[in-house]
This record gives sequence, C-alpha cells and structure tokens, in this order.
Amino acid sequence: MDGKGKNIIREYVEAFAFAIIAALILRAFVIQAFRIPTGSMKDTLLVGDFLLVNKFVYGAKTPDRIPIVNIHLPSFRFPAVKKPKRGDIIVFKYPKDETLDYIKRCVAVGGDTLEVKNGAVYINGHVREKLKFLRKKWDMEASHYINYYDVTTPQGQHYTIRFFDGIRPRNRNYGPIIVPKDSFFMMGDNRDNSADSRSWGFMPKQNIVGEALIIYLSWDKYGPIWNIFHKVRWNRIFNIIR
Repeated sequence: MDGKGKNIIREYVEAFAFAIIAALILRAFVIQAFRIPTGSMKDTLLVGDFLLVNKFVYGAKTPDRIPIVNIHLPSFRFPAVKKPKRGDIIVFKYPKDETLDYIKRCVAVGGDTLEVKNGAVYINGHVREKLKFLRKKWDMEASHYINYYDVTTPQGQHYTIRFFDGIRPRNRNYGPIIVPKDSFFMMGDNRDNSADSRSWGFMPKQNIVGEALIIYLSWDKYGPIWNIFHKVRWNRIFNIIR
C-alpha cells in the first residue's frame, strides 16, 4: 500500500476515534439515552419509552465507578444550571443499589415536611396536589381497573396520576416526615404500583443523574411482532416530558 492509501486509512481511523470520544463525552456530561423498563411512571412514561436525559442541567457528575468490575472511582460534580424542584422527573441512582437507574417525580425537597393523605401530597401542611377525577379504565398489564386523576400544583403544573380502583393500599397515607437537607422525596405517577421513597427512603443529591427531557422512541411490546409499524407508538415520539 502506498503512502497516500495509508494516509486515507489513518484519517478514517482518526475521524472514527474522534467521533467515539465525542459521543462518550456527550453521554457522560450532557445527554444520555434511557429506556423505561417498568410501569411505575404510567401513564406519563410507559414501558418501552426511550428517553433523552439532560445530565448537564443539575450538574453533570464524573464517572464514579468502572463498569462490569464495579470498582469505585473518586468523582466530582460540575456546577448546576438549576436545582431540582418539586414536579421534576429525575433519573437517579437507586440508593439501595447504585448500579441501577430509577426514574420518578420529585414531590418534596430538602427541608419540606411531607405528608400523603388519600394519595395526595401535602407540603408543609398545605395541599401540593389538587386531584380531579378523569376516568376509570381497564389496564391490560395490571389486569385491573385504574382511576385516573389530573393533578394541579400551586405553580400551575399539570400531570396525571393513577390509582387502582377498589383497592386502598397503605402507602396512600404516609408521614408526616421531614426531608433532610440535600435529599429529595421521589414518587411514581402510578401511585399504587411504584417502589419509591415511601418504601426505600430519601434520594440523596449525589445520586442524581439528570432530568428527563424528551421521548425519542416508544415501542409497544404488546403490538403484533410481525407489524413493526404498529408496534411503534408514533403519537409519543418527540413528546416533551412533564
């Protein structure tokens, strides 16, 4: 092979290496893709939703462990653009096993006194969520009827939460409890079927990965496997997550 051919190969290799390094940097510090594996955030997020998560907004964190071998590394967090607030949907390292990523809605921040009454969240003695019944609908995955409620917060945020019809789990009433400094209380929008802060405690600030940003693909596992077009939930693609 002549010198010209070698130079072309080297240019391709260098370009490929640069692209890989750039992608790794973006993934570590700016944007990362995640997939929703469970129904704890239904119907805001569905099983099979693929998300982009903004890791920069809360302050990206340098890698703190080596994958596979799970060796811990010293790490630090870059300055944040904003602090997590009530209502944000956040991806974080599960406090009881930091190799797992969880996604929940933040309902209380450090210093808040939180109480859950009949499924609704109260902060510092005041109602945080005003609930309005929307509908009752059969859920094939849960094999149960679900009651849907529209939530309105004092800041004007709207989202939908779910409860099982005809069942009243104990976690619909919780607290009061004070959220420690630099910690957050996280709950799933699928309120009766979510392993969240009501069962495993507070989420520390250092466990934050990023804020859920947008759905870039949604895949319905119940759709006919022979018809890929119908397995894609086209109406969910590019939805902003709120």
